Amino acid sequence: MSYFKDFQVSEDIKKAILDMGFEEPSPIQEKVIPVILDGGDVIGQAQTGTGKTAAFGIPVIDKVDIKDTRNVQALILTPTRELAIQVSGELQKLSKYKKVRALPIYGGQQIGHQIRALKQGVQVVIGTPGRIIDHLRRNTLKLDRVHTVVLDEADEMLDMGFVDDIESILKQVNVERQTMLFSATMPPAIKKLSHKYMNTPKIVSINRGEVTAPSINQMYFKVLERNKLDSLCRIIDSEEIDLGILFCRTKKGVAELTEALQARGYIADGLHGDLTQSQRDSVMKKFRDSTIEFLIATDVAARGIDVDNVSHVINYDIPQDPESYVHRIGRTGRAGRQGLALTLVTPREMKHLRSIESEIKMSIPSQNVPTFEEVMEKQQSSWKKQIESTIQDEKNMALFEPLVKEVMENHPPEKIINALLQMTFSTDNNFEDDGYNFGETGGAKGMVRFFINVGRNVNMTPKVLIDEISELVGIPGKTIGRIDIFDKFTFIEVPEEAAPFVYEALRYSRINGIRVNLEPAKPRPKRERRPTKQS
Repeated sequence: MSYFKDFQVSEDIKKAILDMGFEEPSPIQEKVIPVILDGGDVIGQAQTGTGKTAAFGIPVIDKVDIKDTRNVQALILTPTRELAIQVSGELQKLSKYKKVRALPIYGGQQIGHQIRALKQGVQVVIGTPGRIIDHLRRNTLKLDRVHTVVLDEADEMLDMGFVDDIESILKQVNVERQTMLFSATMPPAIKKLSHKYMNTPKIVSINRGEVTAPSINQMYFKVLERNKLDSLCRIIDSEEIDLGILFCRTKKGVAELTEALQARGYIADGLHGDLTQSQRDSVMKKFRDSTIEFLIATDVAARGIDVDNVSHVINYDIPQDPESYVHRIGRTGRAGRQGLALTLVTPREMKHLRSIESEIKMSIPSQNVPTFEEVMEKQQSSWKKQIESTIQDEKNMALFEPLVKEVMENHPPEKIINALLQMTFSTDNNFEDDGYNFGETGGAKGMVRFFINVGRNVNMTPKVLIDEISELVGIPGKTIGRIDIFDKFTFIEVPEEAAPFVYEALRYSRINGIRVNLEPAKPRPKRERRPTKQS
C-alpha cells in the first residue's frame, strides 16, 4: 500500500490532500492514479463510495495549466446534478493551493449564471450531458482545447438514456485527449462506447474480498451527528472491553476523538501517520501491555497491528469502502477468540452502509444506543469492585475522616453514598437520546408529523416517500403513519423514536432529484364551535 505522497503529483495537491486529513489512498486510488498519470486512456471499474472521485480528480487537477485561464482543459460528465456538485466540491478541496477554476453546470440552475461564469474563464467543467449539450448549442462552451475527459458513473448515464448526448459531446472534444471512464458495471453498451471513443484503454478493477472471520459478531448503531461522541461513550460503557480499536477516517479525527475521550477519563491514545517511529512504538507498547484500553487510529496507522486480545473494533467513522471495512473488523476475533465489530452510522451514511452490506453479502444487524439506566445496570458490579478495592486500601483514608464526620452529622449514609456515586459516575446524565424537541406537530399519538415542501409536482407518491425513508433511516415502511400528498407539499407522520433520524436524513436528501425542505408540521388548527341557540 502506498501513501498519497508517493504519487508523482505537485506539492500543492499533496498539501491539499494532507489538509483533507487523508493519509493513504483507497484501493481504486492506489491502482488507478499511477495508470492515469502515465497518460493513457483508462477504464476504472469501481462502486460508488470507493473514493473514485479523488482517483480521477487528483490527476485532473495536477494536469491543469493554471496559466491558461481562457480555455476549458478538462470535462467531467456525470449522470446527475447531485453528483456534479459533489465532484465539484471535491475538486475545489484538491485545488486549494493550485487555485484551479472548476464549475459545475447542470439543469435546474439559471443558465445565465453559468454563461457568465464560463465567460470569466473556467479550466474544469463538471456537468450533466443535457446541460453540456445546451451550452454547446449556444456556443457558450468550447471543448476544442480539452485534454482530459472523464465519464463518471457511465453505466448510470447510459441507463438514463444519455448515450446519444455523450457521443455528441465526445465528437466535439479535442481528438488529442486522455479519456477516462468509471463504471460500477461493464454492460455491452459501455464496452461499445469505450471501443468507439477510447484508445486502447487500460482496465483497472477492484475485486472485493468477503468477510471470512466467522468469530466476528457485527452490528451497527444509528446515531445522530450531534450526539455521536455521547453515543460512543454510552456504547463503550455498556460493553465489557478488554482492548478496543476505534477507527476514524482522518488524522484530525483521531486527534480530536483521543482528546475528547481522555478528557472524559477513558484510558486512550491515538495512532496516526504523523507520529515518529519511536512515538508509534511507545503507543503500541502501551496497547499490547494493556496499559491503555482504547487505541484510536486511521486505517493506515493500524496497518500491521497484530494484537491477539483485541475484543472490540469500533468504526467511529464508517470506512470509505467495503474493503476497508473488512480489513478493520479483521483486527478482532483473532486466535479463535470471539470478536465484536461495532459501527456508528448517521442518517446521511445509511446508503453507504447498505453498499457495504451488499459487497460483503450480509445484512449487519442494528442495535439501539444504550440508555443511561442500561449503562448503570451493566456497570454496577464494576463500580462495586472499585469501591471495595478503595476501602481496602487504607493509605489515604485518614485524610478525609474530618470531612466524612462533618457530612455524616447532617445526612444519612445512604444519601451521602448516592451523591458520591452520582458525582463520580453520572458524567452524561443530561444526554438526550434524540437531541430534538419537535413539540406539538398535530400527529397521532406517539407520532411526529412533518411538512415537506414538495408534492405531486415532483411525482411524489406514498411508495416513493416510504421507500426513501426506509432506505435512509432503516425503519420498516409499515411503521410510517398517515401520508397526505398535495400539489406542492406533503405531510407525513413517523414514530417519535424515529423522528430525529428522519429529520436529519431528509434534510440532506433529495426526492426524485429535488432538494427536500423538511420541517416539523404546525398543529392542525382547532375548528371553532358554532354557538348554540339558547332556549
